This record gives sequence, C-alpha cells and structure tokens, in this order.
Amino acid sequence: MVRALAFCAALTIAAPVLAGTGHEAVTTFTLDNGMDVVVIEDHRAPVVQHMVWYRAGSADEPVGSSGVAHFLEHLLFKGTDSMAPGELSATVAANGGNDNAFTSYDYTAYFQRVAADRLGLMMKMEADRMRNLRLSQEDIATERDVILEERNQRTENNPRALFGEQMSAAQYLNHRYGVPVIGWKHEMEELDMEDALSFYQTYYAPNNAILVVTGDVDPAEVKALAETYYGVIPANPDLPERVRSQEPPQTAARRLTFKDARVSQPYVHRSYLAPERDAGAQEKAAALYLLAELLGGSTTSYLNEKLQLDQQLAVYAGAFYRGVSLDDTTFDLIVVPAQGVSLQQAEEAMDQAVADFIAEGVKQEDLDRIKLQLRAAQIYARDNVDGIGNRYGRALTSGLTVEDVQAWPDILQAVTGDDIIAAAREVLRPESSVTGWLMRDDEVTQ
Repeated sequence: MVRALAFCAALTIAAPVLAGTGHEAVTTFTLDNGMDVVVIEDHRAPVVQHMVWYRAGSADEPVGSSGVAHFLEHLLFKGTDSMAPGELSATVAANGGNDNAFTSYDYTAYFQRVAADRLGLMMKMEADRMRNLRLSQEDIATERDVILEERNQRTENNPRALFGEQMSAAQYLNHRYGVPVIGWKHEMEELDMEDALSFYQTYYAPNNAILVVTGDVDPAEVKALAETYYGVIPANPDLPERVRSQEPPQTAARRLTFKDARVSQPYVHRSYLAPERDAGAQEKAAALYLLAELLGGSTTSYLNEKLQLDQQLAVYAGAFYRGVSLDDTTFDLIVVPAQGVSLQQAEEAMDQAVADFIAEGVKQEDLDRIKLQLRAAQIYARDNVDGIGNRYGRALTSGLTVEDVQAWPDILQAVTGDDIIAAAREVLRPESSVTGWLMRDDEVTQ
C-alpha cells in the first residue's frame, strides 16, 4: 500500500481540526523542508510531550541488516558535535522530565515529556541529533553488545517470544514484517558503522519526519519554534520512495510446532493475514476491530464464554487485531487449554466456536455494550497526552491522516453486526492462516 498523503503542503497554520464532539483540537502544518507538524492542545496541566516520528522502521531495513533501525535508535543517544553522549537524557532529567525512544516495523520515535516552557530546549536538542550524530567505533561495539543482550533477555530466554518470531516468519514469506524488529541474532552480530550511518543518512531527515507536540502549547508558538530549530535542516533530496516487497497470495494453510523445555503453559496460536486501516477507507478494519472485541476481547467474550465457562476446555481465549499498519496485518486467536486438554482438542474447539459465532451472528446487545465501552475509553484517553501523541504518531507514520484518526471512533460506532460477520467470513479463512502449537519437549502432538 502506497503511503497516503497525510498533509497538504500548506506553509501556514491550518485551522484546528474539530471533526465532531469530543475530538482533540489538532493543528497541522508543514515546514518548507517538508517536515510535517501536528499540534494537539491540552491546557489542563503545564506539561508538554515533544515527539519526533520517522517514517522508517524495521520493515524499511536493507535485506541482511535486520535490527539496524533499532540499533540506530540506541545510537542516537550518543553524542553530537555540541552534546556529549548521554547529555540529552541528562538534560531532560535535570529539567524534571523523562525521555525515551522506541522502534516498530513502520516507524522509529523519540520523545521527551517536560514542563511546557522547556519545549524550545527539547526541539534544539532533538533537531541537533537529527543530522549531527557523531559515532565512534567504541560506540558501535558497545551498543551492539547492548542490543544483543536485549535480544538474549527478551527473546532467546523467552520461548513465547521465539515462538512468536516463527509465527511471523511463517505468515510473511516475502514481506519484512516476517523479520523481528530487534533483528535476527546472526545479522545483529554483523551490524557496523556503515550500516548505522547509511540508515541514518537516508531516513533521518525532516522530509521523512513528523513532529507531534501535545499538551499546554499554542500552535503559533510551536510553529515559530519548529521553524527555528527544525526548519533550518535541509531536506534529503534522495529520500527513497517507501516501497516494500509484498506478500504473494496465500493459497494454503501453514502450520508449525515449536517445542522448548522451558514452556510452562502450552497454547494454540492462529494468525490470519488481514487488511490494515487504510486512509479514507477504514470501515473493514473497524469491523475487524469489533470482531476481535466480540470474539476474545474480554472475559465475557464469545470464545471465553464457550471454551472457558461452558465447555471448560480452556483457561484463556483471546482475539487480537493490529489495525494500525502500513501494509497487511494479522488477525490472531490464542487458546490456552485447561489441564488435561490437548492442543488438538483446544484447536478443534476454537474452530467450532468461531464457526458457531459466524453462523449465529452478532448479538445486538453485545455490540451495543462494546460500542459504549469504546466511547468511554475515547473520553478517558483524552487525559493522557502520551497516549494522544502515540495515537497520532503511529497512525500518520502508517499512512493514515489526521482526519482518519478523528473519524475512527465514529466509524466504529457505525459498524453493524452484518458488517462484522462479513469481515469474519472474508478474513478467517484457512488458506490465509498460520496455526502454531507452543509445546514442551516431552509433549506429543496429538
């Protein structure tokens, strides 16, 4: 999917977007160098969250250099010509704030949360490391060891994480979503200065970045600061088009069994290739989102009622849909069998329950209850400037627009039971699935 144009090329502040009752006051503009800026006002507390999102994540990495996006995220906390290593975080802490960064498939983001009157200082430091990063061979060696240890702790020592990697690799045969964000260990071990600087010089440019500022700020003041600190950075004229290898049509169900002596609780995991939220066309994704809530979003969901309470075949059942994604995503089901119930029995019960759900249709009272909960969650979410900034940043780096973000709650409310069943019939097909069993070494497969 080609990234939708998220912003018009206006060089003046646009009117705040207030597309319906209860939506945030959002102002957008674009700097002369192509950097997009989103300002979300919340004047209830004198704090601000300053975030820079790059449209570059692990799925944008060169083949053979998996993990370089995350590696570079770590390296960005090293020095520049004007900042010593660690100085940025130390300065944020000295000003009573906190900072961090994170990498995903479709983006890398850096943020600071501080008092509102420190916004200019945050922009000055973040703009500095956007193009003035200075690295030594010692930095490369030290931070490579850090990310390898992170993989050891979070993945190699966790059979569920190793199982999840294999599930993704089986689901995505050709797309980079099949490669772990942190990277494959054997490729991480080979990452060097050239890999890091090549990714940095290609993607860390204002015309590939989105500045998201949330909190007690005035849009005109944010614009003036952004022009002062970010506006002077030249655009990268050689920024490549964001084109990725796509999946071929999946025409056969795939299966895998992962055995590990450390597994404490075996379970069944099923994933289906599914469409993501697309700009201007989010209705199918909304139906899938509500399908996940109805099937396995809570202890009172359909799968839990059937498998855990009625049949007592499972101790847990869940359904998940990751809709914010640049390319095709997945719809997932997980069933943890009860004591004495085999994985085969759990899988058969899960399949029957899903078939029953589709045959019976959606109960209107269940759908109304979930929609009411979503409305309440939308209201409560406005109290969290961190969550608001993340919501807009994830969406905009994944091809959506401000208008899409603000339309999403109303689109969810408009979904009908028939829409949900139609989406289930389209997506929950065996030929687009991967089924995995996580097991102990001593377990049999039947």
